Amino acid sequence: MGQGARLGQALPLGLNPIREKLTDAVEGPRRQSPNDPHVVIADLSKTYELKDDSIESIRRVSFEVERGGFLSILGPSGCGKSTFLMILAGIIPASSGVVKIDSTPVIGPRRETSLVFQVPALFPWRSVLGNVLFPIEIFKGDLKRHHDKALALLDMTVLADFKDRLPEQLSGGMAQRVSLCRALITDPELLLMDEPFSALDALTRDEMTLELQHIWEKFRKTVVFVTHSIREAVFLSDRVIVFSPRPAVIGCDLRIDLPRPRKLEIQETAEFNRYCAEIRASIGVRSG
Repeated sequence: MGQGARLGQALPLGLNPIREKLTDAVEGPRRQSPNDPHVVIADLSKTYELKDDSIESIRRVSFEVERGGFLSILGPSGCGKSTFLMILAGIIPASSGVVKIDSTPVIGPRRETSLVFQVPALFPWRSVLGNVLFPIEIFKGDLKRHHDKALALLDMTVLADFKDRLPEQLSGGMAQRVSLCRALITDPELLLMDEPFSALDALTRDEMTLELQHIWEKFRKTVVFVTHSIREAVFLSDRVIVFSPRPAVIGCDLRIDLPRPRKLEIQETAEFNRYCAEIRASIGVRSG
């Protein structure tokens, strides 16, 4: 599990007020064309400098993410996927290169970006509704105005009847649904997800995959989704990028042209499995 998973937060970023003010001051209002890429990564590299050594995590990665698209990133453990997501989120800096969101360099966390990790990390003393509304409190927003929106999100994820429950009374899948609602309450433009379903059992994982597809189709947020599951990536994505072993470079960049909305049965089709085989070959994983 990477550094990001240990953080375990499914909260919108930008909670550091000094960095947040700096980012807002630099960015200012911008008008974007729907055809502009939402995210641009240019010649991005990351090296961790240790006391007696250095570890090169990412080497000169470049690509763009289209607005409203669903992009998955695959790669072997330790290849830099979580590091890449943390740079994209503005939590850690790149060593070189540029990440731009809406044509503005990322210099720190942004209100318009939400992050969801493997561990939901709900506050155990707060109700489900209280957890969903927590980002609004942090941003000193209007709780009354967002109350109905929080209930609508919980209703959409079949959690309305659990709004007063505590996290200890929820299953793993329910807790992850709450974290998704919490990430969406501020209406982010960009949703970053770091292996959010990897701790769930197979049946719950399938259920959450369908739920995420439904949420994405409803809100059309730009999603960058890190996973170890080839089949999960193909099922959810418009596009899959495969990172090589560390230092990460792009080993495969594949468009997924499958009809939407997708049902689980599509995983049995020849076309779906051809995509899986191509990705598997790029990673060097043997089948069987």
